[in-house]
Amino acid sequence: MSGTEKRQESGQASGLTVKRWLPVIVLLSGLAAFIALDLGRFFSFDLLREHRHGLLDRIAEHGIAAAFIYIALYIMVVTFSLPGGAVMTVTGGFLFGALFGTCYTVLAATIGATLLFLIARTSLGAALKEKAGPWLGRMQNGFNENAMSYLLVLRLIPLFPFWLVNLAPAFLGVSLRTYAIATLIGIIPGTFVFSLIGAGLGSVFDAGESFTLQGVLTGEIIGALVGLALLSLIPVIYKRVRKGKRPGEEEI
Repeated sequence: MSGTEKRQESGQASGLTVKRWLPVIVLLSGLAAFIALDLGRFFSFDLLREHRHGLLDRIAEHGIAAAFIYIALYIMVVTFSLPGGAVMTVTGGFLFGALFGTCYTVLAATIGATLLFLIARTSLGAALKEKAGPWLGRMQNGFNENAMSYLLVLRLIPLFPFWLVNLAPAFLGVSLRTYAIATLIGIIPGTFVFSLIGAGLGSVFDAGESFTLQGVLTGEIIGALVGLALLSLIPVIYKRVRKGKRPGEEEI
């Protein structure tokens, strides 16, 4: 192979590498800019309290356009893994009501999470597989066997950050279809709870009371979400029981 051909191949490989990592660079730059510019100050209930009448007037005048703007902003928050998703979910319930707030948020969060999943799988998945070795393959086999159930559990119970649950399946070889369906279904209960709370936030503001997210997830709500998560594990338990049967044992 001539020197010219080697340089051409090297240039092509370099171009592919830049193209592969460009989405990650954009996401990290967006997150860094968010932190550097202190844009998190706009995700606060005090700010919502201050401007709520103006926002509600805009919703009344431009309902459809306002819904599209909310969905677009929420997609950006999820895709760039920005803090403030919970505040936006409550705000969505306050602005659009529990039902429409839930629908808009679930749609936006699913789209944003799927975009992040695709970026992570395309840009980082191959590199991680090359460096991780056979242990990652074993994890993939175990996870993919019951991917839908495990993802539903992770979505239903807010034990881990939303961005982490968005990224982990991309590294474990979960299919796009399974990921999208589990995300769409799994976030509905929690989203509805936050949206329902947001729908009643006006009375809290009118009474001059303070509001924090810490008081949202009560023991009853967490118990209900855990119960739903346990139900989603029934297929996993069934498979375990089936595997544990002795050869030739008749099914009941």
